[in-house]
Amino acid sequence: MHADNSLWPEPIEPTTEHPAEGVTLLRAFCRDEAPRIYEAIQEVEARSSFRQMVVPGGHTMSVAMTNTGEVGWTTDRTGYRYTSADPLTGAPWPAMPGTLLSLAQRAAEAGGFPGFTPNNCLINRYSVGARLSLHQDKNELDYSHPIVSVSLGLPATFLLGTLRRTDTPRRIRIEHGDVLVWGGPARLIYHGVAPVPAGFTR
Repeated sequence: MHADNSLWPEPIEPTTEHPAEGVTLLRAFCRDEAPRIYEAIQEVEARSSFRQMVVPGGHTMSVAMTNTGEVGWTTDRTGYRYTSADPLTGAPWPAMPGTLLSLAQRAAEAGGFPGFTPNNCLINRYSVGARLSLHQDKNELDYSHPIVSVSLGLPATFLLGTLRRTDTPRRIRIEHGDVLVWGGPARLIYHGVAPVPAGFTR
């Protein structure tokens, strides 16, 4: 990740797309805010470092993760769950920076979900070759709230599936500063990220 916008100097006009019912893609929504977002992430990392978690089947995830907020998502051989403390430190997860909270609330409202107040922000860091298999976000207790996914850094391919794992997902190119919001009828869609390629292309 880069701490400034030096790789993306030219301005881009934000646009809105609706790739599926309940799904909104906010192009360049937070591009200008990237330096402040990176600073907020660095604050979180200083207290709860990124780590590659192990899933119940024993596989080590290629994506490095950390959390901020009242609870954090974690996994190990015993299962997937939310915890109030970081398993590595025993301390509470870092409080959610105002920059991240405000971004999530504004993006959710732009996506048709006003009044959203998240209690967790899972931060994923992808290196070249890292991927996220198709999955549903279903460890939460309340599915009435949307998922807000912010993308920073190199472009990637987001896999937008349906409510059925067997359906072939749509491949959507995600750029620096894009935000995806999904909820309502799309809250439990399968989704993932294709392996991140090397290099940078516009």
